[in-house]
Amino acid sequence: MLKLRLSRGGTKKRPVYKVVVADSRFARDGRFIEKVGFFNPLLPKEKKERVGLEAERIKYWLGQGAQPTTRVARILGEKELMPMPANGNNPNKAVPKKERNKKEEDNKEAPKAEAAPAAEAPKEEAPKAEAAPAAEAPKEEAPKEEAPAEEKK
Repeated sequence: MLKLRLSRGGTKKRPVYKVVVADSRFARDGRFIEKVGFFNPLLPKEKKERVGLEAERIKYWLGQGAQPTTRVARILGEKELMPMPANGNNPNKAVPKKERNKKEEDNKEAPKAEAAPAAEAPKEEAPKAEAAPAAEAPKEEAPKEEAPAEEKK
């Protein structure tokens, strides 16, 4: 499968990425089919030198079935070469790890407290079971309406 992905270059702590078309089985920084752009994450977002893309070649490869990785899809969405991908939802991302662990412990204790009301729930379901046959009653009336239609013939 062909992928549009980033291939890392640069030095330690100074990454510079090439946007390449590569087979998904090749190594990240290994063999690729074609270089179609570059990305420098160290530059501010306002600078045009941060991202450079060959729009025609990218559209060609997308037409050939190449799938962009999530990061490349976001870059292409910003440059309006493809629709912007949906943002993921990670509400715990900004919460410190210690507080996250406390919330997880609280969540584990909460189901135990909810288990007691769940035991009472079957008592409430009994009236619902009586309501179900009432819903089936109109279905029985439908064939009665069809019977007079047959007698008229």
